[in-house]
Amino acid sequence: MLAAESRARRTSALGITGLVLALACMLAAFYSLAELGGPQAALAALTDSGALGANEPPDPESLVLHYSWWPRLVMSLSAGGALGLAGVLMQQVLRNPLAAPTTLGVASGANLALMVATLMAPGLLVLGREWVALAGGGLAMGLVFALGWRRGLSPGVVVLGGLVVNLYFGALAVVLLLFNQEALKGVLVWGAGSLAQNGWDGVLYLLPRLVIAGALAIWLLRPLALLELDDASARSLGVSLKWLRLGGLGLAVFITGCVVAVVGIIGFIGLAAPNIARMAGARRLPARLGWSIAFGALLLAITDLVLQGGVDALPTLLPTGATTAALGAPLLLWLIPRLRLTARRPPPNSNPQALRAEAPGRLLLVLAVLLALAALVGILIGQSSSGWSSSLDGDVLDWRWPRIFAAAGSGALLAIAGTLIQRVTANPMASPELLGISGGAAIALILTIFLVPAPSNLTLVGAGTVGALVVLGVLVALNRASGFQPERLLLSGVAITALFDAVRSIVLAGGDPRGQQVIAWLSGSTYYVDPVSALVVLGIGALAAVAAQALTRWLDILPLGAATAKALGIHVERARLGLLATVAILTAVATLIVGPLSFVGLLAPHMARLMGLSRARAHLAGAALIGALLMVLADWVGRQLLFPQEVPAGLVASLIGGSYFMWGLRKL
Repeated sequence: MLAAESRARRTSALGITGLVLALACMLAAFYSLAELGGPQAALAALTDSGALGANEPPDPESLVLHYSWWPRLVMSLSAGGALGLAGVLMQQVLRNPLAAPTTLGVASGANLALMVATLMAPGLLVLGREWVALAGGGLAMGLVFALGWRRGLSPGVVVLGGLVVNLYFGALAVVLLLFNQEALKGVLVWGAGSLAQNGWDGVLYLLPRLVIAGALAIWLLRPLALLELDDASARSLGVSLKWLRLGGLGLAVFITGCVVAVVGIIGFIGLAAPNIARMAGARRLPARLGWSIAFGALLLAITDLVLQGGVDALPTLLPTGATTAALGAPLLLWLIPRLRLTARRPPPNSNPQALRAEAPGRLLLVLAVLLALAALVGILIGQSSSGWSSSLDGDVLDWRWPRIFAAAGSGALLAIAGTLIQRVTANPMASPELLGISGGAAIALILTIFLVPAPSNLTLVGAGTVGALVVLGVLVALNRASGFQPERLLLSGVAITALFDAVRSIVLAGGDPRGQQVIAWLSGSTYYVDPVSALVVLGIGALAAVAAQALTRWLDILPLGAATAKALGIHVERARLGLLATVAILTAVATLIVGPLSFVGLLAPHMARLMGLSRARAHLAGAALIGALLMVLADWVGRQLLFPQEVPAGLVASLIGGSYFMWGLRKL
């Protein structure tokens, strides 16, 4: 009796949710049709006779309705439903409510593959764009699997693997974009998720493939339902888990590849639709699959119709895919505290006292000498039109030394910020980049560049600091109850990074000339650094390294736990907030110079600890020197690697740091 009543309540909740979304979709459709003649004109234009009258030429509104509005509506419903289906498949196979095409890197892998094919092998696109996208998405999924295999594809590690693959493939995409801006100009809008249509070709391309994928999903429905059991029970029923998971994920990647090939990256529909269906009461897989398809279709259609109706009131183009990502990020933040993560012991290398260098002072001196030598090489040695040379020419030196100084100062700032946040949270995988602090600073800086006429550097630093502090406040609010559990804290960074990606996509897709400045800055180029800014950043980095030494008592004691810290006379909350505020300021200054995704804040503290610099005083100093050294080397390598073209230092550092993170995540 109680089970029947519970089932009836769930069915009622699902029906009400579906009805609300359907009504919202109808209202959004009426809103978008307000200036096109209304619903009657739309119905008339759906037929050829209504749009293309035989006796008189059609009016422009009918042409727009027939060749743009209707195909766009069908495309949004089809793509949204497809992404909802892909999300259900991924979540069911991985037993992970945060799995989705965007959070697992599949969409960014497909996007990168299509960019590479456009530049290097356009003939492959003729054979089928979905196969190119499938190859890229499959590669991304393979990387995520490799990263999470040792932990049994646990929810936290899989999503973190998706995060780093997203960032890594995103860095590679920015490299391609920097060197091929004309060839890839249209990719900016398409990559942000554009549903604009000028005919029915896209719909006719996508629908047959989705029908086939849907039939395969129905065929796999019963075996996939067995994945709700534990592995041993499923095997006892004769299920080959390896092939079933491969088939389910392969189908999800194929669906995602087809959607990306037609409309670009659509963010978070694949995450939102299955979770809304689950929260509304769809417990069994068949119900979740059907309702997720319906909710995904309606959610994407509503978003796109609202954007179409408000296009005249908007100052710039808002791609639908980026808009759904911006709306989905708060949903992900809401889901994270409700995600069940199994408690586990920290990794053996996470103990800050695990390794001790016998002579830390001598090691720090060696690092300082290496930094000085690297700076001299960066200033004096490089390529020119006549080949390699060591130049003492004044003009060349005046161009090189500000870049080296700015890179060194920014690297030191990020390294100190990373060291502080790792020791405060006792989380060896924390860093300003992965926790979204750099992303929050970047969002504030981008908005300031576009909203404030000719902002000064002081204004930009202030805005970046506010953005970083807001992100820190969100992180503290979401994770205080769980004691700053490492995986949960990092998952918060996934959502904030997704929001940053959405803002970046919207800005770059708008066609504003300032977008080129944003691209150069996001990539972490030191090309535009002037001598004054270089000296200021280097000075702030040196002052931060000295000032951080006053915090070493807190940093040595806080990793021991709140109870121990309180017993030793430390006001834990005040100390944590003060240290996190310091992290925000340091991150904002560094992000202004080298962009938001350099990974130095993760890499430098780890390298210092591996060298045996475990006590806070030596750890901070060593991380600062290593961070400065990494950025100086990244800047020099970026200038020489593809000479006369240049790979920005931030991108070089992100590719190195991303590789390190992948290696480190396998041991998490």
